[in-house]
Amino acid sequence: MVETALEARDDVLKALPVPTPAFDASVWRILGSPLLSGADDGPLAGETVAVKDLFEVAGFAVGAGVPEYLRHAVPATTTAPAVRAMLDAGASVHGIARTDEFAYSLAGTNEHYGTPPNPRVPGGLPGGSSSGPAAAVALGHASIGLGTDTAGSTRVPASYQGLWGLRSTHDAVSREGLLALAPSFDAVGWLTRTPELLGLVAEASLAGDAQVSAPTDYAVAVSLVFAAEEGVQAAFVDSLDRLESAGLIPEPHIVDVGDLVELSAAFRTVQAAEAWREHGAWVGDHAGALGGDVARRFDWARQVSESEEADARGRLSEAHDRLNIVLDGRILLLPSTPSGAPDRGATGRVVDATRIDTVSLTCLAAIGGYPAVSAPLLSVAGRPVGLGLVGPRLSDVSLVATAARLVGID
Repeated sequence: MVETALEARDDVLKALPVPTPAFDASVWRILGSPLLSGADDGPLAGETVAVKDLFEVAGFAVGAGVPEYLRHAVPATTTAPAVRAMLDAGASVHGIARTDEFAYSLAGTNEHYGTPPNPRVPGGLPGGSSSGPAAAVALGHASIGLGTDTAGSTRVPASYQGLWGLRSTHDAVSREGLLALAPSFDAVGWLTRTPELLGLVAEASLAGDAQVSAPTDYAVAVSLVFAAEEGVQAAFVDSLDRLESAGLIPEPHIVDVGDLVELSAAFRTVQAAEAWREHGAWVGDHAGALGGDVARRFDWARQVSESEEADARGRLSEAHDRLNIVLDGRILLLPSTPSGAPDRGATGRVVDATRIDTVSLTCLAAIGGYPAVSAPLLSVAGRPVGLGLVGPRLSDVSLVATAARLVGID
């Protein structure tokens, strides 16, 4: 049993004890042995899942990384389809893992439960908001992390911790039983240590008859490269050179995806407006329930006007159409994050600045509703950084296979 005393209500009777050292309260909210068993056989038989604390799991309440929210939540009566798909494929749910508060962060911090470790970068932030599932996978406590990705919440921790991560095509996986943040952009995501397992998870979770093949042509936007720190720029360009030299990719097309500052600002405005609609009433009624960074973010969200949201939506609609044209028949290559994992001791100002810089890279997949893979193929000063691949809608499974073929270059 790994809940705090304040959280331990009905869950106390249901969760099974798991001995340490498998338990880290900053990573896990509840552990079982297993919490839910999967089918006797299937493509994911023997695999274990860390479920982000946003998905309904029958018999347990959703806590969303907020103790006060969990205190008043009631146990779910059903299990979210995204969880059920993996159970049906043979995987077992090992436990419910931590999230940044209401998933409104990319850092991986949580002032209430602590910051999960980053095994690949001791002393580094884990990335979020799927921080618990990512750390559980990186630590070897689970083989699959089930997360979400609104502005990069699967891809960022994958990049920081050297994992494989997939943001699914928007609406390709049911979000029933998933606590929303910004429904226009929310997508289900997964984290694994290998591309082979990520591919199996995608196949088990996505409707195969709707999937399409990923293109064989590639695109690069210079603005996306320069949005990253110099070390990441160099690693990214070097990686492209090696991939081309090895014959694994053709020479990429150079494309213009638009003004990243404008796109990021418009995205964050709409995200904020939707986040306030989803959670504003609760946040307003529970002053002091949120940590400082997330509380400030919601305070800004509260101030977004209808006209500001409408203007931002108009700009995103134009950007969506533009991206569909420039990326037609191409996979967009980019750094998954502008840097490796920041230090755990980074100030709030640094964390906020990093988030804004990161969203300028991650928002494109969200704006287009595209699937996106973060593949652990780059390294800067000993810290992993993901190589990002953004593909056409519903090319999820094929995009993972394409990314897997890029492994092993010298």
